[in-house]
Amino acid sequence: MAQSPSRRTVLKCGTALAAAGLLPISIPVRPAFAAEEALPVEEIADGIFAFAGVDALMTKANRGEICNVGFIIGEEAVAVVDSGGSVAEGRALIAAIRAVTDKPIRYLINTHMHPDHCFGNAAFADTGAVIVGHRNLPRALVSRGEFYLSSYRESMGEALMREIRIVPPTKLVEGEEMLDLGGRTIRLKAWKPAHTDNDLTAFDEKTGVLFTGDLCFLRHLPTLDGSLTGWIEQLDVLKAVRANRAIPGHGPIPADWPGALEPEQRYFEALTRDIRAAIAAGVPLADAVKTAAQSERGNWHLFDEYNARNATAAFAELEWE
Repeated sequence: MAQSPSRRTVLKCGTALAAAGLLPISIPVRPAFAAEEALPVEEIADGIFAFAGVDALMTKANRGEICNVGFIIGEEAVAVVDSGGSVAEGRALIAAIRAVTDKPIRYLINTHMHPDHCFGNAAFADTGAVIVGHRNLPRALVSRGEFYLSSYRESMGEALMREIRIVPPTKLVEGEEMLDLGGRTIRLKAWKPAHTDNDLTAFDEKTGVLFTGDLCFLRHLPTLDGSLTGWIEQLDVLKAVRANRAIPGHGPIPADWPGALEPEQRYFEALTRDIRAAIAAGVPLADAVKTAAQSERGNWHLFDEYNARNATAAFAELEWE
């Protein structure tokens, strides 16, 4: 399909305006693309392309396209970071790659287990890509996979869910590991429990761009599915990564670094403070979650959808300190 050179930066202007705060913060759900149409991506650094998902729950209308996904082009091959929330999105991501390069897709990096980041894995079955993940990711997918497939069926619809399969990684990372794309090295780091117990980041040493996965949220309320204290404790380590800019798991791209971590750190501090105070005062869990971190309510999208869940997890963790 013939494309003009501007295909390399589809929606670049709109993304830049949104990131600069010149567009309304409430982003409408983008209509689903035709199956053969490429996901609109922006080249945010030399050879690094990314797509910004919408701040929403996964639905049929948005095709599960709610997280940020991207790819890195080396001299010999391509690495993809997260496959998106459906096989349809995964195919659109592959089409976006093929719009700018015919180099082989060597790796598909899953930053963690959540469906919006890995439901598109099956789209890459015929590419020959090696799926890479945290050493804990296979176990997490075995534990949660069937639940994810059943629980999203109603919101995503049968047509989208029919093709989705749980495809685990075959290359596992413990500690740090390098991926070679030819003249370009990607440094992967497996983190201790934080957002989940299987968080993985990808750092491009050539440009200094960091794919944070969901260790960094902007605008979309952070979601806790691992360890609140672990996440807080590792923020300083995360800040120390010498990145020039970041692609967060959710929110505007690219993001300043390490300033992108400040909003979620403020939220975690409020959540921790309020839950600890409630526990000390003997406030029951059911009441504590209603008031925890309410000072942050106006600062985040999807606060009402996720804050009570975060507070419940925080209470369960902190009450045994």
